[in-house]
Amino acid sequence: MRVIPAAVVGIDMNVAFAVAAALGVDAFVVAELLPGIEAAMVRRMNEQIRERIDND
Repeated sequence: MRVIPAAVVGIDMNVAFAVAAALGVDAFVVAELLPGIEAAMVRRMNEQIRERIDND
């Protein structure tokens, strides 16, 4: 994960590709699908962070 105070910026793509390779997932598939998955994941994680900050 790439993070800054109180926010997630993205995931470490080098690690994501290494994990995918270890699991036998084709790098082309990862390159095609991961950006959309990353965007949704980062958006939701940041929403949860904001909710926690607002509730404090």
